[in-house]
Amino acid sequence: MTTDEGAPRTHGATDRAKADAHGATGPAETDALAVGDVLDLEVGPVAHGGHCVARHEGQVVFVRHTIPGERVRATVTEVGPGGRFLRADAVQVLRPGPGRVTPPCPWSGPGRCGGCDWQHVEVGAQRDLKLAVVLEQFTRLAGIDLPRHLGRDVVVEAVPGDADGLGWRTRVEFAIDETGRPGLRRHRSHDVVPVDDCLIADRRVVGTGVLDTLFPGSAAVDVVAPSVGEPVLVPVPEGPVPTVRERVLLADGDLELGVSARGFWQVHPGAARTFVTTALDWLAPRPGEAALDLYAGVGLFAAALARRVGPEGSVTAVENDRVATDHARGNLADLTGVEVVRDRVDRAVRRLVRGGETVDIVVLDPPRTGAGRQVCRDVAALDPRAIAYVACDPAALARDVGYLTEHGYSLRDLRAFDAFPMTHHMELVALLDPS
Repeated sequence: MTTDEGAPRTHGATDRAKADAHGATGPAETDALAVGDVLDLEVGPVAHGGHCVARHEGQVVFVRHTIPGERVRATVTEVGPGGRFLRADAVQVLRPGPGRVTPPCPWSGPGRCGGCDWQHVEVGAQRDLKLAVVLEQFTRLAGIDLPRHLGRDVVVEAVPGDADGLGWRTRVEFAIDETGRPGLRRHRSHDVVPVDDCLIADRRVVGTGVLDTLFPGSAAVDVVAPSVGEPVLVPVPEGPVPTVRERVLLADGDLELGVSARGFWQVHPGAARTFVTTALDWLAPRPGEAALDLYAGVGLFAAALARRVGPEGSVTAVENDRVATDHARGNLADLTGVEVVRDRVDRAVRRLVRGGETVDIVVLDPPRTGAGRQVCRDVAALDPRAIAYVACDPAALARDVGYLTEHGYSLRDLRAFDAFPMTHHMELVALLDPS
């Protein structure tokens, strides 16, 4: 996932869509509720975004820090536009649900750090919640019952490299408060919560002493613990941003790539290897084939593809971010048949279609907003024999699978990975080929 064309949808638009999906039709015909009001709620299903759905006199309430099946006392934290829905925090558990545990982090909970959604849930149960979201999004947005479509159960798989969901995050941006002290932000807030530890962070991140250091005049400080070399701290605003090295261990030989300390790289130490291995095993690139790597970042997938298609094949890597493109050119310079194109993906793919080009295989690794209708249409027009789609948002993936289905492609396989334990985020890899 890298930054590319298209701004993310606003919270308001996303929240209204979620409320509509859960049957919100407008404010309840009762006295209007306000921030700070306390409600006793029967908690329903999990929703996309790290909360569960409850109802108060017919009004949808998105509740954090709870689990489906619980009864909780919750404080209203936000009233949605026009009173269509409410947001709330569960401040007291009246009847606990299966899988509830004591959060390992003392900074997790209502009014505290907003970085984690599911610290109060056992790790296996977290994956069940994420799976429920994946299944619901594919049913609702793509019209696909995944287990029936794939002919097997779907699970959210662990990614090697964390310890019971902790100690995995190799890149952390700490916010800085008015005193210069680092911390983490409250959920949906600019308020900074000073912390003395972050349990999901790689221990090398905290080991830099960042949380014991003052950064007067800085808005934030990024800490990166790369797989090669020592951790680095980058205050924001900053001077020159250092380049770090990341090594990915693959069956056919290691890859080592340079990436900006403030650029995009998978933050879970096992993620890059897991996603590249899954995508390439499915695509099975053949010598001499033409491959297209869209939203290519610093060239991770392009480098792996180039090895497989060989010098008689070709790989075109498209990335819009200038810094990432510069790194990709350096990382791929020694590989024959690789072209790095700095452009918006929609424009680059449209140009290929207008030129009558075709390709054999495609990797799509878009930002959270997904590839979108136009890119999906034009990728299909390039007539690849297989598409591997790497996604960090199940809703965007389900929507785009729907678009690709409209243009003659079918979902053949899908794996979901718990690459962000303790949060609602996950990563998915899907394989599509012509129907």
